[in-house]
Amino acid sequence: MNRVWIADLAHHIGQRVTVHGWVHQKRSSGKIAFIQLRDGSGFVQGVLSVDDVGPDVLALASTLTQETSVIVQGVVRKDDRAKTGVELALESIEVVHASQDYPVTPKEHGVDFLMDHRHLWIRAPRQRAILKIRAEIIKAIRSFLDGDGFTQVDPPILTPSSCEGTTNLFQTTYFDEEAFLTQSGQLYMEAAAMALGRVYSFGPTFRAEKSKTRRHLIEFWMIEPEMAFVTHEESLVIQEQLIAAIVAHVLDHCATELSVLGRDTTRLASVVAPFPRMTYDEAIAFLQSRGHEIAWGEDFGAPHETELAAEFDRPVFIERYPASFKAFYMLPDPARPEVVMCADLLAPEGYGEIIGGSQRIDDPELLESRFREHDLSMDAYSWYLDLRKFGSVPHSGFGLGLERTVAWICGLDHVRETIAFPRLLYRLYP
Repeated sequence: MNRVWIADLAHHIGQRVTVHGWVHQKRSSGKIAFIQLRDGSGFVQGVLSVDDVGPDVLALASTLTQETSVIVQGVVRKDDRAKTGVELALESIEVVHASQDYPVTPKEHGVDFLMDHRHLWIRAPRQRAILKIRAEIIKAIRSFLDGDGFTQVDPPILTPSSCEGTTNLFQTTYFDEEAFLTQSGQLYMEAAAMALGRVYSFGPTFRAEKSKTRRHLIEFWMIEPEMAFVTHEESLVIQEQLIAAIVAHVLDHCATELSVLGRDTTRLASVVAPFPRMTYDEAIAFLQSRGHEIAWGEDFGAPHETELAAEFDRPVFIERYPASFKAFYMLPDPARPEVVMCADLLAPEGYGEIIGGSQRIDDPELLESRFREHDLSMDAYSWYLDLRKFGSVPHSGFGLGLERTVAWICGLDHVRETIAFPRLLYRLYP
């Protein structure tokens, strides 16, 4: 008898099938037992009746414990009351391994307990749903970029210097040299863009920030496209098309998972391009009108981003920030050099920045002056300056934070649930 995944049972109504999985929950009522089974692809209710299977099989079912692994056989029946539309009329049960005293029970547990048992917690329906949505988001990102002429290029994880000149780096020793875990692949993607036109990286990045906010992880994943012959304005159009495509894909492919999370999908349905835009100047004036004590030249914090995003039903671009607190490589606005040609994309519902991007400086003399202003080593960045010396072109790029995007689309309270094994301040286990 062929093995069938739970997710595919609806295509086998009336057929006798075999399912390999685990016992999620069970309950019994006299001569009938109900077993909730999972196999990684989904959940289904198995029904056992003493009239169909006899007392021995029913007695075995009564001994099953949470997370016991089993192989079951039965007939798929249509059941409109079930979320999957089917149930499994069980005929036999084979115990593969009995699970004893499983620690993550349906009762309430504290966050520290759940994080200590993260390797088991990810089996729960809610955590499974999040990880499935994350996988579909990744699939949507790759599909969009691959279909729009981008080539994936993998930058190094060990780097000799910082991308943005910050000190929030994890330092290590590379034989006899100093090295750092990457905080961004952007500079390498700029080099790759001069070879391939449109490129993107997709990999882990690391920030040694002692932050405990609900928006931050120490290790997280970034998608970083870079595009030759693309202006700031053209980059914004690509960004909003990418986000709209991601949301549409999740709505089309993750209805069951979104339902498990209780996500209000009407909010996601509003996420269509084009997205609204505000300049930094307009944003400062708006915040001041709402009673925020913030002056021109100051960066936004989480309360500011939340206030700005609350005005819109879809993500909003805030563009042309002051050069004083932005990265050295961002192109000054030709009409107003105190601001740079950049934008942050703020997600609605208080989730903050999910994309940061800019047009890059393409003039070698201007870039050299930025090195001096930011006290950056000419030796460390000489290869980056070469990109401006040999066939420089206008180019733009951006970075999309995967975990924040997952948190927003799933409607999560904390980013720690967006990745299978989060790395947080004071947490390196499991």
